[in-house]
Amino acid sequence: MTQEQGVQMTAVEINGVDKVFETRTGQVQALDSIDLTVAAGEFVSLIGPSGCGKSTLMRLVADLDEPTGGTISVFGKTPRTARLDQEYGIAFQQAGLLPWRTVAGNVALPLELHGVASAARSARVTELLDMVGLSDFADRYPDQLSGGMQQRVAIARALAEQPRLLLMDEPFGALDEMTREKMQTELVRISAETGAAVVFVTHSIPEAVFLSDRVVVMSPRPGRIQQIVPMRLGVDAQRAARTEELREERGFFEMVTAVREALHGGSPIATGARGVENR
Repeated sequence: MTQEQGVQMTAVEINGVDKVFETRTGQVQALDSIDLTVAAGEFVSLIGPSGCGKSTLMRLVADLDEPTGGTISVFGKTPRTARLDQEYGIAFQQAGLLPWRTVAGNVALPLELHGVASAARSARVTELLDMVGLSDFADRYPDQLSGGMQQRVAIARALAEQPRLLLMDEPFGALDEMTREKMQTELVRISAETGAAVVFVTHSIPEAVFLSDRVVVMSPRPGRIQQIVPMRLGVDAQRAARTEELREERGFFEMVTAVREALHGGSPIATGARGVENR
């Protein structure tokens, strides 16, 4: 394998990352010695107690903040270069849509900002709205949509420039349970169709299990990787083929239990070839 091929197979590489915040009362260490590799096309969820640094870690990958120590690369580039090269899209808990723009206008915004020609922009927006099931709502405004529909618009916008990585910080956290499960199923389909790697922050164990190839369990502050749990859901439950019926299967409940035990400091579980347990 050449060095270039190795880079192409790795979406995110995090080595020895620390993050310390300066506050009025002194230093607060949010992250301690984080080591994590996310493969191209892989879906990895970060889960842990509130304040453990999940969102902080995602912000570092997204170049919204800088680590105090250690290194991060995104497809072999620094986070800043990856951001400028539009290597990733990002979605937050709040959809963050512009209320004066239509659904199509919101999805088109990143393309407009980067000078994509009108015809190409229109074609891409049509493609994305079809992907998220909102073709009939292109001319609607955000206040005419449900919460789940708004999040689908936000996901379409994040995918507008065909990023190889999607960063998602509790995007379904504000939705009711029924809508949330529907959105999870949609995200499984979308991630499979696009082939993008996904790093997903959540507080929900069932959500992490349903969506992920691996679940990264973080410790209370300072955040460390306590355990990495590979999702073993059977040959019929590969991520691209996961359906609502999976939630009723024995393997699903076993994985929920495994992640719960890891969160509560249970005995270590084999982490798999790409898993790394923190020291």
